Amino acid sequence: MAEATATTRDAGSFRDPAGFVFRREGVVYRQIDASFADEWEAYRSSGLYDRLVAAGIVIAHEEVDPALAAEPPAHRVIRPEPLELISYPYEWSFGQLQDAALLTLRAQALAAEADFTLRDASAYNVQFVRGRPVIIDSLSFERAVPDRPWAPYRQFCEHFLAPLALMARVDIRLGRLQRTHLDGIPLDLAARLLPGRTRLSMGLGPHVHLHARAQRRHADDNAGGGTEATMSARRLATLIESLRDTVSSLSWEPSGTAWADYADSTSYDDAATAAKVRAVRGMLEAIGGRRAWDLGANTGRYSGVAAEAGYRVVALDVDPAAVERGYQALKADGRVDITPLLADLTDPSPPAGWGSAERLGLLERIEADAEVVLALALIHHLAIGANVPLPMIAALFARLAPHAVVEFVPKDDAMTQRLLGARRDVFDDYTIEGFRAAFEGSFEIVTDVPIEGSVRTLFHLRRRQGR
Repeated sequence: MAEATATTRDAGSFRDPAGFVFRREGVVYRQIDASFADEWEAYRSSGLYDRLVAAGIVIAHEEVDPALAAEPPAHRVIRPEPLELISYPYEWSFGQLQDAALLTLRAQALAAEADFTLRDASAYNVQFVRGRPVIIDSLSFERAVPDRPWAPYRQFCEHFLAPLALMARVDIRLGRLQRTHLDGIPLDLAARLLPGRTRLSMGLGPHVHLHARAQRRHADDNAGGGTEATMSARRLATLIESLRDTVSSLSWEPSGTAWADYADSTSYDDAATAAKVRAVRGMLEAIGGRRAWDLGANTGRYSGVAAEAGYRVVALDVDPAAVERGYQALKADGRVDITPLLADLTDPSPPAGWGSAERLGLLERIEADAEVVLALALIHHLAIGANVPLPMIAALFARLAPHAVVEFVPKDDAMTQRLLGARRDVFDDYTIEGFRAAFEGSFEIVTDVPIEGSVRTLFHLRRRQGR
């Protein structure tokens, strides 16, 4: 028998009556409760789990001693493959959300072949592992009941189809609605925001507009006594195929945003770029860490430098086009060591959900993971573009990681002049001397290297003891 020790239930794992995630001595486990015992044993003996894992659709797990359960009644305890990163749908690019949607539909199609079905279709069941989406909810599958409608249909449309349609057909920034609608974008809201012509669409017409109308009709129908709807296996397969075709047909060209082409239009020539690459790689190798967060990564050029230096990298940027371009390039190259995410450092994803703890805040995730933060060509955007004082930037970086590699971009740089072009220069402290004074309160300056062929300087900063 395993010795019982203190456990902590995951704050985001309480909605499923079949089981929950918990931590014991830092190890993540999932408990399967006795109420789900029959479904779990049927799932495990059917061979479906093995096919899903082999196809890269579901995360693998190991069954462990049931005595490790957090609380009774427990049927089984499993130890899922560890996740390096937790991210959320409102932090994904268009392509990431689309790939997660298609993965969910593929899981349902394979489950149906084995006479099983998804119990739900929450986007939060998906995480990006080694660059690709994977379902992490091991309790997502149950035996199918003949002729029963697909229960997750509404949830799939609200979590995946509605935000994808709004981003593709209206404005990419509407993806941020997912941050305020954690249970999915309401279909009636999506129907009102979408162009009227989408009512005639073969996909969005029935799955959003008619679906929303049906929801309103049934919400007002209190008479009861109706017969339960049915759906044959053939009709279910047709529904899944229609959803897959609709999701696949949606597209968004990553252009037209403020910094979409920034990586290709900086003040660096080829020689200066090569010098910056050498300096960044040298500092990262000297730090010798393994987990880096690239803040303001744009399309991820220097995230790649960090990955080549042996780091697992999370690449954050505020620009949807830059993040989408980075994600598509990583997919094309088969890269698994960089995860791009959409994030605004001046307005990061907050703790959210029940008790403001169901979804972790972005800064808490960085703080718990990063050994080094990269802030390359970022300081001028924060200090001048967003009016954040340099000491506050220094304090945030010191909170997030013990090391920072920071590029100072002075006022006479073309990119800083671009920011100052439409506003009055009130940033008297924005000088390299002001930068040093602001950051030396939180960091020791280990090295500073003028970047050849530019007016910029690269700093390796180490957090002061006791910070």
